[in-house]
Amino acid sequence: MLVYGDVTRMERADALCAAIAAQLRGLEHQPPGVERHAALVGILLKAGELVQGLSDIEFEKMTADDLSARRDIGSLLLLDLARLVLRSWRQGLAGPLAVPPRVTALLPDLRAPCSLCVKEAEGYSFYGLYPESYAEAAMRSGLAANTTVIGIRSIGTSLSAMVATAIGAPGPVTLRPAGPPFQRRIAVAPRLSHRLLRDPAACFAIVDEGPGLSGSSFGSVADWLEDHGVGDRRIHFFPGHKGGLGPESSSCHRKRWAASPRHVLDVDHLLFERCHGLASWVSELIGPLERPLEDISAGAWRKALLYGHHAWPAVDRRFERRKFLAHTADGTWLVKFAGLGDVGTRKLLKARLLAEAGFTPPVAGLRHGFLVEKWVRGRPVAPGEFRQKTFIEHLGRYLAFRVRRLPPPATSGAPLSNLCEMAMVNTAEALGMAAALRLKCLIGNAERYERFLQPVDTDNRLHRWEWLVAGERSFLKADALDHSAAHDLIGRQDIAWDIAGAGVEFRLSARQSAHLRAVVSEGCKRALNPDLQAVLELCYLAFQLGLWISAKPAASPEEIPRLEATAARYAKLLLRRIAGDNS
Repeated sequence: MLVYGDVTRMERADALCAAIAAQLRGLEHQPPGVERHAALVGILLKAGELVQGLSDIEFEKMTADDLSARRDIGSLLLLDLARLVLRSWRQGLAGPLAVPPRVTALLPDLRAPCSLCVKEAEGYSFYGLYPESYAEAAMRSGLAANTTVIGIRSIGTSLSAMVATAIGAPGPVTLRPAGPPFQRRIAVAPRLSHRLLRDPAACFAIVDEGPGLSGSSFGSVADWLEDHGVGDRRIHFFPGHKGGLGPESSSCHRKRWAASPRHVLDVDHLLFERCHGLASWVSELIGPLERPLEDISAGAWRKALLYGHHAWPAVDRRFERRKFLAHTADGTWLVKFAGLGDVGTRKLLKARLLAEAGFTPPVAGLRHGFLVEKWVRGRPVAPGEFRQKTFIEHLGRYLAFRVRRLPPPATSGAPLSNLCEMAMVNTAEALGMAAALRLKCLIGNAERYERFLQPVDTDNRLHRWEWLVAGERSFLKADALDHSAAHDLIGRQDIAWDIAGAGVEFRLSARQSAHLRAVVSEGCKRALNPDLQAVLELCYLAFQLGLWISAKPAASPEEIPRLEATAARYAKLLLRRIAGDNS
């Protein structure tokens, strides 16, 4: 099934350097505390993106990773910034903060007038991965200062700097695995190979997030080291979780993973077992907590809503953010991971715009990656209400507001041709090739719709369980911030994608769907093509079908029947569309 996709954006190297320098100057005026520390971590992440992008440009030119003056400068910059982050963390986010002069002196040497393709780090954006946890793991690892630290680009660029600074090692080297997703390989030029292998007694620390389905990025670096005479016990892994390799991993990689030392600190230790953890960050914002934070991650939020257990919607654990309820004397608040650095800041801005317009709950603020917003104890919208004129017009105003007022995402979305390819692949795998060929005929030449497309910050998740009724007749969207920049292949799309999704999720008739389209069209002052919407409905159904089918391997046994029922609904609707039944 085609479900996942990388979130990328284009940046100018000189603009990134200027932004880093400006943010460093801003730190001088910030008082100690979690906001200053979060800003410092954000600078480290931005510098990691800069160094990653510049390193990838050199990699593409040479078709191998090699030594260069620019890469050495980038490594020194990241090491200095990682020292600042670690010092701030170990001082309890308090104390003075002195930026070393070398940091600002190194930036001009990286200010190249070129465009970089920056891959957004999934761990920092979606999965609650904190660079501080890698430093903590490194300090407990027992590794010596002569360890060679290797970061796997992209996210390993900044994470490896945290590991290196925690053990006092020299600046890390970063490598870019390439090739098929489950069979990654690295290419190392002779000069860099000599540097990596010059100490025959050194241990090696390989740093990345994951592992995912195959662990082949970790495996590719370890394969290269073993091919050059480095034994298993000298290879140390720094992953993002304590689990094993995924089902697509090779037997030799699984054997090595079990035999080699691994160092990981669970993020809950970082957030909850320190006096300056998540609870204290949140209480600074909303007041004292009456009891410990209540974990409602991985679908546990369903217990807190007015659903009976039998009516629980399915959840896909792969895309569930960490989330908690904070209980204060003034009410209950949702504390949800939104992303570190600029990612979280952008979502805070979006949350405030939507809340001020009355479409989402009120927002208290952002605390080192966690967004805090009011927990509204509304009731779920009843199935019949979705098809009433009041709700349809509210939904139309909401979608038009996203077009008019939300800043366009910096990240890209899947081209229409890719959406159509996804629809074919998912349909063939789930429903058979005959259904896929019929779908291809229905879609026809997708290029004819390109002139109608205007990608915006689409919602991308208009499912029925996302909506609440608060007060007399006020509808609220419960989760509206980040699905157009999620770890899937959809990304930002034309607003017709959301209209198509609404038609599917709320079972709108042709007349109701036309009314919704008219409200959106009037609100955003542009014509919307109904034929494009029809094509996108087919793509939407095929994506949802693939999404919920592929969620089963990671699901608990009690969740599987819900996932199967959800997937079956999309399969039934898609088969009806393919058969020409649009009712």
